[in-house]
Amino acid sequence: MLKQIVNGRILTPEGWLRDGSVIIEGNKILEVSNCHLPVVGAEIIDAHGCDVVPGGIEMHVHGGGGRDFMEGTEDAFRTAVDAHMQHGTTAIFPTLSSSTMPMIRAAVATTEKLMAEPDSPVMGLHLEGHYLSLEMAGGQIPENIKNPDPAEYEPLLSSTRCIKRWDAAPELPGIREFGACCVRHGVLPSVAHTAAEYPDVKAAYEAGFTHATHFYNAMKGFHKVREYKHEGTVESVYALPDMTVEMIADGIHVPPVILRMIYLVKGVERTAMITDALACAASDSQTAFDPRVIIEDGVCKLSDRSALAGSIATMDRLVRTAVQQAGIPMEDACRMVSETPARIMHIYDRKGSLQRDKDADIILFDSDQQLRFVMQMGRVVRNELS
Repeated sequence: MLKQIVNGRILTPEGWLRDGSVIIEGNKILEVSNCHLPVVGAEIIDAHGCDVVPGGIEMHVHGGGGRDFMEGTEDAFRTAVDAHMQHGTTAIFPTLSSSTMPMIRAAVATTEKLMAEPDSPVMGLHLEGHYLSLEMAGGQIPENIKNPDPAEYEPLLSSTRCIKRWDAAPELPGIREFGACCVRHGVLPSVAHTAAEYPDVKAAYEAGFTHATHFYNAMKGFHKVREYKHEGTVESVYALPDMTVEMIADGIHVPPVILRMIYLVKGVERTAMITDALACAASDSQTAFDPRVIIEDGVCKLSDRSALAGSIATMDRLVRTAVQQAGIPMEDACRMVSETPARIMHIYDRKGSLQRDKDADIILFDSDQQLRFVMQMGRVVRNELS
């Protein structure tokens, strides 16, 4: 059956389209039209003046709805994915914190199963570690952290195609070989949890590390070693203009003024917004499967550790924070949760913009950036349009 979204401001790759409509057939966008006249036989969805934008693509998220992807089970994955979908995430790359190989293989099996389902929102698996810097471990599990081990990663990457991204620290021994192996298998290597300075970051970039994980978080910035000044990972990433970044846009992990600075320096095309959300996100009770997790000042923390563990942000909050606190235009905020992550993760051929023949992943925000409607692959999963 045809569906037609009318009476909204539509974000297209060319800019905002007024007095037009989006026509959906099945799970695809049939047409983005400059005409708002009703299509014969179509179910009309009145946007009531809302902004009609591409669905959010989450490229770094650890869980939600009280479940963590580290659990590795189908039930945990479905619960977390569905919880974030209610907040505007229509495509997702489930993320594992530093894990053991048995945990990774369990998550791989679940990811492969869900990816094979028709109209699945699961795009692939993201591994955050376990090849990270202990000095910059943050909320990672330190006992799982180690140096890159080809005896681990080579068989794993040869056994599955579901791993789409793997984060590591550039200063570790063997990192170039690890990056090259990732690239050979179509996996994006990303700089993360690191104390690296420019030489190591540049060497990693040349080995395929073209992205920086939760920019500014768990990485060194400008610092002194005795009387000498040194660039940190942050400045090194800025110095590599083609390197893409992601930022936790909850207004807490990165202050709004820094969110705006990243946007101004790196630009929309190289800046994605992420939640980095833990199990306690997108949950009515905001409790996680791990009893050590507590909610304090709008973030998830571990009660037995002082380190910040992760956010409770959701996709709609990213857009709201960017617009209302960081002063980023609505169209650019929406592109940074849809088009840019789609390009970084190589799925822009089917997602990330409202265009003919692309997947019908569509969300609607009102003038206060409150989420009112979610459609995933042509299926309405949330509708609060009055």
